[in-house]
Amino acid sequence: MRRRQTISAENTRIYAIGDIHGRLDLLERAIAAIRRDVAVHGGDAVTVTLGDYIDRGPDSCGVIERLSANPFPTPYVALRGNHEAMLLDFLAEPEHGRHWRRQGGAETLRSYGVATWMRLIGRSDVEMAERLRQAMPASHAVFMSSLRFSFSLGNYFLCHAGVRPGVPLEQQREMDLMWIRREFLTCTSSFGKIVVHGHTPVPVPEVMSNRINIDTGAVMTGRLTCIVLEPGGYRFLAV
Repeated sequence: MRRRQTISAENTRIYAIGDIHGRLDLLERAIAAIRRDVAVHGGDAVTVTLGDYIDRGPDSCGVIERLSANPFPTPYVALRGNHEAMLLDFLAEPEHGRHWRRQGGAETLRSYGVATWMRLIGRSDVEMAERLRQAMPASHAVFMSSLRFSFSLGNYFLCHAGVRPGVPLEQQREMDLMWIRREFLTCTSSFGKIVVHGHTPVPVPEVMSNRINIDTGAVMTGRLTCIVLEPGGYRFLAV
């Protein structure tokens, strides 16, 4: 279980990690890079992961196991992505199973030892959901249910997908924070703070005047981006 730590205005450096999607190998490299950076620059910092820890990649279970115990040398904030939302929807209402599996949920089921071929022999989504529930360690369930939708510190607002233009940051809907694309990505106006997000894969980090996209498609490209946000600007860690 993640240990509770205090995050205050003193924690001026933010390490933000983009969509992981089951790539435990890349997550381990990001953890090591943050540890090296903290050793050089000090521990007045916080680490934020932007969601989509699961699906598509080979080891969703391993990623959640690692994150649930806070492997970072700083306080840690874990945000909810749309893929975590789909998993939670599946557990609550198994009829959502087909859609989730097509979006990469099949790989997550296999990582927890739940055979996806069960559907081919007449097993129901209800039974598959129950098997996943039984296979998932309690610490994983606690981690999933405790994920936040956003985090704000200094000049930055962090979320998974983005925000709806024209709506104050403190009034954003959870659905938009996890799912929005077009209206957010095409907006050139200020959101009040710089929005740091993932959700929409780009070949390299996309730095705009009002937002920074750090989803570099880890599961497809092998590139997991970690950005360091500081009062004087930003930089990237090699992962």
